Amino acid sequence: MSAEAAEKLVADMKLQNKYFEMEGVFMNFQSFVDSIPTAACVVSVEKLENGRYGKVRIVLGNRPYLDTIERPAENLAMLTQKFIPNSEYTTYMTRDLNFEDACFNAAVNKKCLHAYAHPARYDVWFNMSFLPLFPDDGNICYCMYIMEVNFKPDAKRLSTISADIASAVLETCIKLRSSDDFNETMWSICGDIRDLCDSEHCCILLMDTEKRKCSVLCEAFSQDSKLLSMENYIEGFYDIAESWKDTIAGSNCLIVKNEHDMEVVKERNPKWYDSITSAGGKTIVLFPLEFKGELLGYIWALNFSAEAAETIKSTLELTTFILASEIYSYQLMGKLHVLSSRDMLTGVMNRNEMNNYIDAISESSSEKSVGVLFADLNGLKAVNDGEGHVAGDVLLKNAAKALREIFDVHEIFRAGGDEFVAVLTGITEAELSEKAEHLRKAAEKYDNLVFAIGTAFENDIKNVRIALRNADERMYADKKRFYEMHPEKKRGIIDKRN
Repeated sequence: MSAEAAEKLVADMKLQNKYFEMEGVFMNFQSFVDSIPTAACVVSVEKLENGRYGKVRIVLGNRPYLDTIERPAENLAMLTQKFIPNSEYTTYMTRDLNFEDACFNAAVNKKCLHAYAHPARYDVWFNMSFLPLFPDDGNICYCMYIMEVNFKPDAKRLSTISADIASAVLETCIKLRSSDDFNETMWSICGDIRDLCDSEHCCILLMDTEKRKCSVLCEAFSQDSKLLSMENYIEGFYDIAESWKDTIAGSNCLIVKNEHDMEVVKERNPKWYDSITSAGGKTIVLFPLEFKGELLGYIWALNFSAEAAETIKSTLELTTFILASEIYSYQLMGKLHVLSSRDMLTGVMNRNEMNNYIDAISESSSEKSVGVLFADLNGLKAVNDGEGHVAGDVLLKNAAKALREIFDVHEIFRAGGDEFVAVLTGITEAELSEKAEHLRKAAEKYDNLVFAIGTAFENDIKNVRIALRNADERMYADKKRFYEMHPEKKRGIIDKRN
């Protein structure tokens, strides 16, 4: 046996002796725990100097709690994991800084705590209470942990909060419901959260899992902050953000209040630890934004007031639930808008969106000019008849690619089957003609792609419909000239040598 193993054995024996010395007290603890119908256990916390703590152990538990720990084997004749009194809690669950902090405050600081949370590692909600117990045994302090499981969130449990927290959450709800500008409102709420945390920086980061990209929804800084905007780090940040799930390690959030907690971050996620400390981060609050099982992003605060940690956690547990719901709805509306306004084949705006845009600018008070370009595919029928509709779809996609080389995506519309329209404001007639020539050259990069083009210019944006009609007529004139020169394209005969 190694010296290290021997020391551990001696330490365990001393703890067992302590256990028997306190047997009378523990018998009272056991009777107390057994009288509770839901899962409950007694937790011991080793109190160290300077407000720190050491080992956190599960001393004993009632049968409902032990049933959450002891797992039967497949043949049900034995247990694959049996509870051993006075074992470190990490024997039975992943290390959780939030659980440790709650046990410390209840056992050492003798506070009564309550939490209603949805840890990521479980698909249930936990209604948790932490109650201080007496007496202490030297530097070993005790609390009771009571746990009730809800398979769906309980609105009454979520709303059982203090007046201060209720006020903060209510203010968030009012702001979200009383403004038409979602982005502006989120910037305001982010500032409120920064104030709540008394932090140097607060940010809401969104994650696009399909594109593996992050974006900053909003952020706020203290007046004396020396931290840089998250926009400076966003490029290539997705991998770090993706690693936060493992750093939180199945809890519902990560709260790092001191160097002791930061060591856990260093152990779990050294790359992020280096990144955050090099940027000046000393304390961190990190909450995932999840709704209907979908991770939308994260909200965090850097260099926050550790004294307010309990209030911050309680407030953000509920606030993030509300914010995630709103962000999910906002993104869903955005996706529905894309579906209703985009042409799904080519990715440009559809005719419905073009009509809405034309209506808007025709009633505008702007004194801008307007230019319209009609671009119709020559020979699409020939491709469809000769090579099939898959080849025709490729031709339409290539047409959109060529258009996007010359125009911004918000200027391009698919008006019909093979007809595209570009609407440009604040442009000169010479610039419009130049763009038409550039489009013809861009089309040469793609097989069988030839545009019939018509342009029209008006000094007054209100005359956009006149420009549309004139550009359409000129496009058909250009198409007529093309088919006169290439009659085989109209008949559906394709020269494979081209």
